[in-house]
Amino acid sequence: MPASAATGDKAPPRQAATNGSATGSLIIPQIAIAVFTETEELARTAEAAAADRRLQRTRMTVHGGGLPAAIELYGKGPTPNLVIVETTAEDAALFAGLNALADVCLTTTKVVVIGHRNDVALYRELIEQGIHEYVVAPLDVMALITTIGRLYKSAGAQKPGKVCAFFGARGGVGSSTVAHNTAWSLASSFDSDVLLIDMDLPFGTAGLDFNIEAGQGVMEAISDADRLDEVLLERIMTQHGERLSVLTPPLTLTNAYDLRETDFNGLIDIARSSARLTILDLPHMWTAWVKRLLTDADDVVITAAPDLANMRNVKGIVDFLRSTRPHDDPPKLVLNQIGIPKRPEIKAPAFATAVALEPSLSIPFDPALFGNAANDGRMIGETSTRSPVARSFVELGRSLISGKDVSSSAKKGINSLAARLFGRR
Repeated sequence: MPASAATGDKAPPRQAATNGSATGSLIIPQIAIAVFTETEELARTAEAAAADRRLQRTRMTVHGGGLPAAIELYGKGPTPNLVIVETTAEDAALFAGLNALADVCLTTTKVVVIGHRNDVALYRELIEQGIHEYVVAPLDVMALITTIGRLYKSAGAQKPGKVCAFFGARGGVGSSTVAHNTAWSLASSFDSDVLLIDMDLPFGTAGLDFNIEAGQGVMEAISDADRLDEVLLERIMTQHGERLSVLTPPLTLTNAYDLRETDFNGLIDIARSSARLTILDLPHMWTAWVKRLLTDADDVVITAAPDLANMRNVKGIVDFLRSTRPHDDPPKLVLNQIGIPKRPEIKAPAFATAVALEPSLSIPFDPALFGNAANDGRMIGETSTRSPVARSFVELGRSLISGKDVSSSAKKGINSLAARLFGRR
């Protein structure tokens, strides 16, 4: 157990619990972690953390017995990269146990102690003795994951960017339109580098929507995964303005796109270090790699039309995400194409009740506005800068960056537009 180089005044023991959005972009490397617990509460927390998407690269095991069990186990074999021990011992027994653990630890092993006393003096002494972190119980899952992530964050390293997946409840509901306009609005309205990846490999529309020549950027990235780095990614993506980069699909029907679940891992890792926000425009299909990207994204935006089939599909998607992302914020719901003449539709409150998710935005049906923008290869914000719809995409992008919901003013603007267009009150 290496001695800590830090000396002097220390921060108090950490207690803060965090939510999913605050820890979504943590990158934890491929390490082995062992947790030794004394309480059932921490054991349950550690088991839940081991199953979380942020620790999917790690090999995490949970043992009972606390510090004595760790000493006994590692007296017979090598220690993992990180050992986390829970203790209720008093000072003398605690330091004796940690000294015994140090005798059997590799010098590269990091040690975290989870205690039950909020004692600054104890914290300082533990750090001076070489413990990498002291955390006060109880911890929730996010607090435990954040503690692990902090240990492996390089000093001065740039904060990794967020990844947001846009997915349509059905084909044709406008998920790509929402994704592309949100990406453009973010890059145009904020000082943020945005990367848009069109993942509809045979039929993607990013090239048409932005009026750019579509290369085979996505396939080049995943076909050359061993060579992929920030330099190669910059070469194969298309720049649209100063802040927006677009990675286009191959758009060829000569090949089948039967991809593996992990084929996009390298691309997503590089994207995180290249842009503040990466937007994945996912096709409406249900494959292993689509499910993986939805599960691993920091945020998910579901676009749906207000009818029964969309409502059923949204409920299924939301249920899936809640089961695979139990410690993340819920997805954001965009209801699109509201008010198509003569089409019966489910009102937003009833839709929200059925899927147990409030819409972040409800966008009115406006074929002239969206049709003209699409035919010109331009975004809504370019063709109608002051329209409530354009502002709504700005607010949706802001919410993805900040982790907060779309502002009430944006929702009010969209709703008032719908009222004017379709006579609603």
